[in-house]
Amino acid sequence: MASSSTLPLCTSKTLFSSFTNSSFFAKPSQHFLHGKRNQCFKVSCTGEHDGNQLDAIKEGAVDRRNVLLGLGGLYGAANLAPLASAAPVPPPDQKSCGTATITDGPAVPYSCCPPKPDDMDSVPYYKIPRMSKLRKRPPAQDVSEEYIAKYQLATSKMRELDKDPFDPLGFKQQANIHCAYCNDAYTMGDQKLQVHESWLFFPFHRWYLYFYERILGSLIDDPTFALPYWNWDHPSGMRLPPMFDVEGSSLYDARRNPHVRNGTIIDLGFFGDEVKTNEIQMITNNLLLMYRQMITNAPCPLLFFGEPYRFGSKPNPGQGTIENIPHTPVHIWTGTVRCTDLGNCVPSYGEDMGNFYSAGLDPVFYSHHANVDRMWNEWKALGGKRRDLTDNDWLNSEFFFYDENRDPWRVKVRDCLDSKKMGYDYEPKATPWRNFKPGKKTTPGKVNLRSVKPASKVFPLSNLDRAICFSIERPATSRSQQEKDEFEEVLTFKNLKYDDSKYIKFDVFVNADKTVNADDIDKKEYAGSYTSLPHVHGPNSGNHAVEVQEFKLAITELLEDCGLEDEDIIAVTVVPKTGGEVVSINSVLIELKDCY
Repeated sequence: MASSSTLPLCTSKTLFSSFTNSSFFAKPSQHFLHGKRNQCFKVSCTGEHDGNQLDAIKEGAVDRRNVLLGLGGLYGAANLAPLASAAPVPPPDQKSCGTATITDGPAVPYSCCPPKPDDMDSVPYYKIPRMSKLRKRPPAQDVSEEYIAKYQLATSKMRELDKDPFDPLGFKQQANIHCAYCNDAYTMGDQKLQVHESWLFFPFHRWYLYFYERILGSLIDDPTFALPYWNWDHPSGMRLPPMFDVEGSSLYDARRNPHVRNGTIIDLGFFGDEVKTNEIQMITNNLLLMYRQMITNAPCPLLFFGEPYRFGSKPNPGQGTIENIPHTPVHIWTGTVRCTDLGNCVPSYGEDMGNFYSAGLDPVFYSHHANVDRMWNEWKALGGKRRDLTDNDWLNSEFFFYDENRDPWRVKVRDCLDSKKMGYDYEPKATPWRNFKPGKKTTPGKVNLRSVKPASKVFPLSNLDRAICFSIERPATSRSQQEKDEFEEVLTFKNLKYDDSKYIKFDVFVNADKTVNADDIDKKEYAGSYTSLPHVHGPNSGNHAVEVQEFKLAITELLEDCGLEDEDIIAVTVVPKTGGEVVSINSVLIELKDCY
């Protein structure tokens, strides 16, 4: 067992002064739970094509039709019984943090747990300090050599802090934050705490990057330093940013899939199998996916953010659109296989980016999630019902982080809704995916429903080992625009279960049968896809079954485009792409939802 030590940690003056030069940052106001100031904490450290046209797309100057024509494609309260009227997720009980093991593999050879404040109830709430100038996060493909040198230096200094394995500002300790919150290291009551596949996904990662960015800035005495965002939603950013592919650099990670190198265009729907197509079609596919995930499938808050996750409830209630795609496929595309010096490759667990426990060990993770965070801002800017949730259980949910001064803090979701108020913003970049609504209808007329079994005869389904087609009744037809504005029509998959040691992906099509070409998503019938990354579990955990309560696809716009608004019954086809043999589905129905 690794050694354990308990060190005093003060909110007014750090005992790690030999490590830090971050006093230039404005100190947050300190609101202690018991009204005390200048209070010390004990921290326990326990080790457990056409060039002109392509350029036009990249600048967002060409609409979708022209593109296709021209190019061809804490804890205290957590011990209490949950209340029906107020059950926000509390910050994790640090005493509950345990050792993680890689699913179907060895134990993680280190502890993901942070240094532990002795008294979590006395850890204060963070108040965002005022900034005289906004930190502007730039698109990674556009940064200067001066910026890259500064970013490399900051990351090098963070890596140097790993000499003390218990320094909360060290690169590995920062990576461990993701491991602890995302790989079942923490518990919440009698349940595992998981910030993925729920409405906590966006706010958790926003706070995570906020502190990570401030730590980097403090290490180079630059309070204006801002992380770059991997601009994978724009054609000019659909490659691994070159700054991350320089061997010997602090931004380089050898544990990446070799296919990410040499300017390869990313596949935002990637899940293990290379798509054989040209660059223009891949760019087109990516923009189509972005349109579906940002617009069609995310007309209202719960579909974008994910399902409610409250204290006392089971984890994995359901992910939002962007967490599903492109967030997860970017992780998979970047993750790697292990290769020997002779070029022989053996199976891996997706390290680094392809597995939650190790994702933060790749510096590109933070740029990837910067763009995920940017999508939150871009989505709200689209208008309509696209706004932040107002549920108090979401707003009052909490996380725990260390700041650049090594002080521990509790933070709330309600304090991270406006990135500008947090002191940062994004340099603007065109969003051509707004114009990439699927333009062709591949099914002539309507599918012959007489040859399709009703959903009641297909579900429950024990395994999705082949494509399935079923008919399903709609709750209403010929709805007025006012009715559509009030309630979204949602195709809902109930009680998905699968082996979470596997990569999972399946595609969904409306008004299509089992002969549908699932490799071509440039069609009005394509409704969306479900994806999931492998997780890790606690020691001696032999059960890899996870239950996702619901997977939802908004289909109001899709029904309009396919000419199905007046139909009582429609056909749906589900096509497994990866891991379908370990997926079961209890039922499927269409609902009218007021998704906030």
